[in-house]
Amino acid sequence: MSSKGLFLLAGATIAAVALTVAATWFASSGSRPLRAEVILASLDADRPPGGLTIAYPFDEAVFPPRIAAPTFRWQDTASQADAWLVHVRFSGGGQEMSAECADREWTPAPSQWETIQRRALAGPAEVTVLGVRRARQGRIRSSGRVSINTSPDEVGAPIFYREVNLPFRDAVNDPSHIRWRFGDVASGQPPPVVLKDLPVCGNCHSFSADGAILGMDVDYANDKASYAIVPVSQQMALEPSKIITWSDYQREDGQATFGLLSQVSPDGKYVASTVKDGSVFVPTPDLTFSQLFFPIKGIVGIYSREDGTFHGLPGADDPRYVQSNPVWSPDGKWIVFARSKRYRTEGTGLLSLEECKVFTHEGQPFLFDLYRIPFNDGRGGQAEPLSGASHNGLSNYFARYSPDGKWIVFCRAKSYMLLQPDSQLYLVPSSGGEARRLRCNTSRMNSWHSWSPNGKWLVFSSKVFSPYTQLFLTHFDDAGHSSPPVLLENFTSPDRAANIPEFVRAAPDAIQQIRERFLDDHSYARQAQTNIQFEDLDRAVQTCRKALELNPKNTEALRNLGAALTKQGRAAEAVEPYRAALKLDPELFEAHFALGMLLLHLGRNPEAVESLEEAVRLHPADTSPRHCLGLALQAQGKFEPALTQYARVLELEPDFAPALAQAALIRATCPQRELRDYPAAVRMAERACELTQFSQPEFLAILGRAYVQAGRRPDAIMAARRAVELARRSGRADLVRRFEQEFRDISGP
Repeated sequence: MSSKGLFLLAGATIAAVALTVAATWFASSGSRPLRAEVILASLDADRPPGGLTIAYPFDEAVFPPRIAAPTFRWQDTASQADAWLVHVRFSGGGQEMSAECADREWTPAPSQWETIQRRALAGPAEVTVLGVRRARQGRIRSSGRVSINTSPDEVGAPIFYREVNLPFRDAVNDPSHIRWRFGDVASGQPPPVVLKDLPVCGNCHSFSADGAILGMDVDYANDKASYAIVPVSQQMALEPSKIITWSDYQREDGQATFGLLSQVSPDGKYVASTVKDGSVFVPTPDLTFSQLFFPIKGIVGIYSREDGTFHGLPGADDPRYVQSNPVWSPDGKWIVFARSKRYRTEGTGLLSLEECKVFTHEGQPFLFDLYRIPFNDGRGGQAEPLSGASHNGLSNYFARYSPDGKWIVFCRAKSYMLLQPDSQLYLVPSSGGEARRLRCNTSRMNSWHSWSPNGKWLVFSSKVFSPYTQLFLTHFDDAGHSSPPVLLENFTSPDRAANIPEFVRAAPDAIQQIRERFLDDHSYARQAQTNIQFEDLDRAVQTCRKALELNPKNTEALRNLGAALTKQGRAAEAVEPYRAALKLDPELFEAHFALGMLLLHLGRNPEAVESLEEAVRLHPADTSPRHCLGLALQAQGKFEPALTQYARVLELEPDFAPALAQAALIRATCPQRELRDYPAAVRMAERACELTQFSQPEFLAILGRAYVQAGRRPDAIMAARRAVELARRSGRADLVRRFEQEFRDISGP
């Protein structure tokens, strides 16, 4: 008999229970089995010893009928118990159960769980765990107790959700490990995987109210704003004819769109999304909370499936604000969205990591409020703050209407949006009012929630038990009160985060397979760019070659291949992809610039000048290629043309420190004496050092040279010493040797 062997005990009293317990020995260990009648007889129900905490299930949890058996888990570190007795008593009396455990957990057998669920319909089942030592079973060393209930309300719908490998930067770098599942909570098995091996980004999804239409973010044809709208069937295909792009909204203004947090309308005729958006996105290596992501710019855009048109929603398109995360009321007459004052005034897309530091390092808050606006057949109206979910000094987001339209459940956190450790679920009347914190909240992150079609259950994500997000259920009564959460144990894998769960009004087998039918060379080229961003260079090279197998003339794949090879230290090999791209399109600024830098690195300066001159021709106001052209000319000894380029750079950007430093070097040391200007050299070198807070050893070395030529030897010695010190701290042995030699030259005899 296993350590989790279950004994069914007959009778309503402890004495009756004792009559049915068989005294046996454990063959595997030879240790004495627990004698339930002895242990239970020694229990003082009025004064249990305590010291044991049942971690799961939560006390007074409500389970749906026909759900797989949970694993009861408890903590008992101080009692020195080496065995535990689990005892189940029912409020209606009658037959009781006991189970013997050698570990701190117990999973009822399916037949036993069916009995517990059936009998817990009439009232709560009381589960007590008693810790003992096998040698002295007459003394209970610890105890803990919870009660659980079974609801008569069926869940009534399967759940569609996504599983993501963590940290999130790994999932972004290689999306093929992300998968989607679809299944019923009543199944004892993990829901079937219906979509997998998608090597490009697939993200937020939503269904129409009748479960007939699926909408999902996809990355198609090199367009992050792509969105698939597909009729639901057992065999589904994501193919170009079913994919739109949010970039088609006002494409003429030249501002990119991602199309964030889209949602299909209840009748399936429209999709609402965030367009003209800008966002903070910072992936981190932390496993539990491995990204910071929230929109800082955008308006609510509407796509009409009937006529294929896009437009902004009047009242939710104010350029002074970010308006995002739209959600439809069940009748389609209202949209609730998250709003905040717009963070930046120009541009779209993602902030750079440097720009994000105001949030990631300085902790600047960014708070959202929920607003409600009439849809009015796409004409919009006056947006008004949702009372109870706005202007409360906290961030309010991710609203979801109950199916009857009576309630809205939303997230509240100290700041930001989505994956926040402190996010809690709140309920508010759909027209506004007092917000109530839900009882189902766990201690760590509560988000990504969805109502069952019958309005009796809510599924949501939490990290209370694991850094890998898990799915939980909570039951709602008619007054909007929720129960402690129930873990969907079969819905979570130990190496995947389960998120974006959504109930679908459909049969459990309504979706059996979703196949990708849109991947092309652009998809692989775009993914290679992400691989490069995350320094997975081998994968980037492999992905570029896949793109080029499909289309040898894909210039983006050629450029990305050149970039990946360069970063791998294979500079000589990287030249050919860039040249091939430019042969196909001679006007590619990025290719000219990258090739020029590469040739400059290889010491092929005349060729570098040629490429960089083309880059400057294409983007004359861009200071970076012009500065690099100056470097290439300087390397050839063409000092006067180099100075001309640096001068133009400084006209465009007076505080461009590298150009100041290189111009200072020429003015201080140029072999052409007519180009020397020692006061100017000192002035420019000092400014370059000031702009970089005297942290760049190369600039300090140039300053030392300028001081020498200007006759300021003591200042030159100080600058040279500082350059050597900084180079040594940075571990640059090559610079240390070079600067020490310069220091000796400056110090003189």
